[in-house]
Amino acid sequence: MRLINLLALVALLCTGVTADDRPNIVFILADDAGWSDLGCYGADLYETPHLDSFAETGVRFTNAYAMPVCSPTRAALMTGRHAARVQMTIWSEGSLSGPQNRKLFQAESLHSLPHSETTLAKHLQEAGYLTALVGKWHLGDADHYPETHGFDVNIGGTHWGAPQTFWWPYRGAGRFGPEYRYVPHLEFGRPGEYLTDRLTDEALAVIDQADGEPFFLYLAHHAPHTPIEAKAEDVEYFRSKLRPEMNHQNAVYAGMMKSLDESVGRVIAKLSERGLDENTIVIFASDNGGFIGIDNKSGQTVPATNNAPLRSGKGSCYEGGIRVPLIVHWPGVTTRGAVCHEPVVVMDLLPTLLHATGIELPDGVAFDGLNLTPLLKDPSVRLDRDALYFHYPHYYPTTTPVSAVRSRDWKLLEYYEDNRVELFNLREDLGETTDLATQHPEKAEQLRKHLHRWREEVGAKEPKPNPGFKPR
Repeated sequence: MRLINLLALVALLCTGVTADDRPNIVFILADDAGWSDLGCYGADLYETPHLDSFAETGVRFTNAYAMPVCSPTRAALMTGRHAARVQMTIWSEGSLSGPQNRKLFQAESLHSLPHSETTLAKHLQEAGYLTALVGKWHLGDADHYPETHGFDVNIGGTHWGAPQTFWWPYRGAGRFGPEYRYVPHLEFGRPGEYLTDRLTDEALAVIDQADGEPFFLYLAHHAPHTPIEAKAEDVEYFRSKLRPEMNHQNAVYAGMMKSLDESVGRVIAKLSERGLDENTIVIFASDNGGFIGIDNKSGQTVPATNNAPLRSGKGSCYEGGIRVPLIVHWPGVTTRGAVCHEPVVVMDLLPTLLHATGIELPDGVAFDGLNLTPLLKDPSVRLDRDALYFHYPHYYPTTTPVSAVRSRDWKLLEYYEDNRVELFNLREDLGETTDLATQHPEKAEQLRKHLHRWREEVGAKEPKPNPGFKPR
């Protein structure tokens, strides 16, 4: 470890960042929060005053992207590499799903993030940072838990993607059984304790315990993922506020967003209280679009949220599934209240944060993200990137297996079941309502070739025909 820290010190000197001025990092990740779920992104029912104020301190991105579902985004965030390259394209439990009566067999996907991947936490740990995960991990079994991927502290991180309930002890009888989907290291609590609040308490304790040591706090909330549960007083308040003309109509979900927003406010207040606010990079993002899918228990549509004006939601490669809120505050770098319209993606955050902390990207690794520092300094900068790619070779209530590419204003989706493509101009048609593939066949074919070339380059796994498929 001493040799590693010495090498890290040499790297710091080479990049001009000294050990004394290395920034702390707080990364707050929401689970299933849609692009329009924040007030500063146009929410009408939901109230997020702390996030809205936070956006005024830094850069708010209007074209930020994640993967269509949870584990792939988390793998891309931790590695700076596309989920297709890492070969984690579905949530970790989904990789174990058996055959179904579908036209295609879903593509193979790893169950756990391989130890051959060096995570953001591992880079920072080797550079002398205290690294802590509080909340959702969802990147594999116990042999691949956060402790094995560079985190000194793991509070709540397990292989499951959601708790059984948001109320302590965070598990229940339900259809899963009393020991299923528990949240580890939070066994001791009190009746009435709400998970979002408890995770925030634990995060604040990490900040206190750092005690002058540079730290990376990854606060990965479960909210507002299912089960949709909120405090009774908040639900009552939002039900009284509901109006038929509102875009959002779920008062319980609104309560979840309120608790999430309060968490952000508490973290920012703690940084200020400890005198750390001028030397801490704070990032807020979501792991995919808002959930509008089907409830597995009832089979009924669950309008947890509404992603309008975007089309569709979680699991889809339409904008409602992949475009997410992203706000970055980097003291001394970001401009207060700036808004950036340049397309960025979750893989960009690892190279950006390593640059901020004076850590050089290792040679011989194919990173898919770009360093966003120039963009954070000047949001009008145009990145040297031709396109963003998305790959979801699986079934979900909102989609059949699909890949997509966005190149500036143009976006193409290609569906595996019938090789059908759709083409949209996002500048003119944000809601992806008008398919232009037949009107612009040359553009569609150009983007299709780009997409195929990219899939081959990253070794993307693809679905295969199911010979036993029986059309209903």
